[in-house]
Amino acid sequence: MMGLGSILGTGIFVSIGIAAGAAGPAVLLAIAVSAVVAACNGLSSAQLAANHPVSGGTYEYGYRWMHPSLGFTAGWMFLCAKSASAATAALGFAGYVLNALGRTETNAVIPLAAGVVILLTALVLTGIRRSNFTNIIIVSVTLAALLLFVFAGFPSALRMGTENLRPFFASGSHASPLYGWLEACALMFVAYTGYGRIATLGEEIHDPRRNIPRAIVITLVLSMALYMAVSFVAISVVGAETLAEATQRHAAPLEAVARRFGGSRVAIAISLGAITAMLGVLLNLILGLSRVALAMGRRGDLPPLFAKLDRSNTTPFAAVILVGAVITAMTLIGNVKTTWSFSAFTVLVYYTLTNLAAIRLSEEERIYPRFIPWFGLVFCVFLAFWVEQRIWMTGLGLIAVGLLWQRLAKYLFQSVKDT
Repeated sequence: MMGLGSILGTGIFVSIGIAAGAAGPAVLLAIAVSAVVAACNGLSSAQLAANHPVSGGTYEYGYRWMHPSLGFTAGWMFLCAKSASAATAALGFAGYVLNALGRTETNAVIPLAAGVVILLTALVLTGIRRSNFTNIIIVSVTLAALLLFVFAGFPSALRMGTENLRPFFASGSHASPLYGWLEACALMFVAYTGYGRIATLGEEIHDPRRNIPRAIVITLVLSMALYMAVSFVAISVVGAETLAEATQRHAAPLEAVARRFGGSRVAIAISLGAITAMLGVLLNLILGLSRVALAMGRRGDLPPLFAKLDRSNTTPFAAVILVGAVITAMTLIGNVKTTWSFSAFTVLVYYTLTNLAAIRLSEEERIYPRFIPWFGLVFCVFLAFWVEQRIWMTGLGLIAVGLLWQRLAKYLFQSVKDT
């Protein structure tokens, strides 16, 4: 349930439409390939967490098994990737809310998205945490809405036959069908990355070496099946182009599809599931990102201000405000494809470093065969450069800026400390 709660959010309610615009019906195959890559990365994360169960993820693993610069890059990329994912979730939330209210204008999406980020940031500052009970409620509502979508839409999908599934390998927004399909693989990979939440539970469950990998694999299989079922219904009913258009225009593609076969009732149910899921995703990301910023502040990779806790020693208030401000700023982009594509590149870099750290584990520390992290590393590097060129060039530029900042920060903070 924790894994599903982290995965079933923006990916299934928004990114399917983005990936369909790139690859057409072949997004169905991209969903399966991305799940395999995600499984390898998840197992790499699991064995790293089993050997070093601390907050910070690959940021900490990089420092322990690789080099401080690679550890910093992992933390920096995580902040960038998940901030972009959170901004996409906020924009998706706004799109589904406005569609549920019957408002078709797009100029209200950005203010509503920024507003919900500010509201949830304020809630996190009060010390609120997402409990397991809340997670179960969110997952239950989300699953109910998605299963309703699939069962209500399946007869319509069958009536349409294969008309909207041909040609299967469409060029989409690219001249080459292969280029579009590889971009869709990269975009859909991000949709699964919530499995990392499972890998962090090593100290909280019985027999983590056995149960964590099982939970990761089962969660990914269930998620893949649901992604494929939802994608099949959506593309069969309206076609990949219409699905992509609805995503770009209103950031609420499944609601638009549901109105075609189920009327307002199914559309409202889908909107409710999307709103609930993306609020949960946003809250979870603000909590998680602020803890990574806290870890980076403690190491001196961010100003020491971000390492401070509030009076109750539970909430890193400065880190939470930083994260909320960054996500709010990214919602101003207003384009879900841009924010999700940027998240794809940066998260693929992050998991490249995760796999590299797993490769460097000793034989005593290793739980799974060495070929698993090698497979994950090769595919992460390969897929990272199939997003739009402007996106990966921006990402490389941010890595360079981050590394320059790290060198400057060490000099500045050490000088202050000496003084």
